[in-house]
Amino acid sequence: MISKCKQRYKINFYTKSSYNSGLIDMLVAGLLFSLMNTSVYAISRLDSDIDDCVISFVRILCNLAILALPVLLRSNAVSLFGDRRPSLWLRGLFGASALMLSFVAIHRIGPGESAFLTASNGVFIALLGPLVLGQKNSWLVWLAIIGSFVGISLLVAPGAENADLLGRTLALASGFLSALAYLMVARAGRSNSPASVIFYFCLMALILHGLYFAVYGFRFPQRLEIWGLLLFTGLVGSGAQHFMTRAYQRAPAASVGAVGYLAPVLSLAWGALVFNQLPSDKALLGSSLIFWFGVILPFVRTKEVVKASSN
Repeated sequence: MISKCKQRYKINFYTKSSYNSGLIDMLVAGLLFSLMNTSVYAISRLDSDIDDCVISFVRILCNLAILALPVLLRSNAVSLFGDRRPSLWLRGLFGASALMLSFVAIHRIGPGESAFLTASNGVFIALLGPLVLGQKNSWLVWLAIIGSFVGISLLVAPGAENADLLGRTLALASGFLSALAYLMVARAGRSNSPASVIFYFCLMALILHGLYFAVYGFRFPQRLEIWGLLLFTGLVGSGAQHFMTRAYQRAPAASVGAVGYLAPVLSLAWGALVFNQLPSDKALLGSSLIFWFGVILPFVRTKEVVKASSN
């Protein structure tokens, strides 16, 4: 029965050492993601005229260099293309679009609240799972989804006079596109390495940025401190993606996903400490609901998968 469970749902059994290492990896990823978000906002504060796509472009270049250079040195560049299935290209398209929108949202509404809205991707995955992956949701899952959307609605329209509805909508759209990207990874299966998945993300991001710059042009910053923050953003963002990928390889997705909510919590904390950016009571309540239901949701889904496989 256990063998049937592993074969049908690809459930992995982890050693204690691997489990602990995976959670530590995700803690590091959460910290690095929060630093990336804070750095993006700091750049926008230092240079309000900078194009957010310039920031995301440098972020992608750093990620691509870190990923591709070791492979090129081994003369094994072909391995990065994997099996070239359409879901890899779609994962890259959705993921790159989500990154660009998230950076615009950070600029407009700050690192904290934008990070919580972007973290709604887990809710969208559960919502779209029955349609894209053929999974069924129980009433507990639907309850968690509804609770999360209550939090999202409070955060999208917090009631403050200076609330940026466009920025919040872009952050939510980033979360939705991230969910589509993760679902494409699930459809691609295990036939492609994490390096290949990240490579398609970088490749599609370069194409999207090239199209954007061809239409709207670009201006690189002149100040040295801005370039320092741009490189810092690229390095910590690339490191965060590396540790997150490794975390999902070493520990159960439910546990890793729950720990992943450290990133928006820290982003909110950095925004308050560094920029004195305090959310309204309504926005804070919305963030809390997204956090608690977002943490609960993956555990409920994992329990149902195990239960279904034993029947």
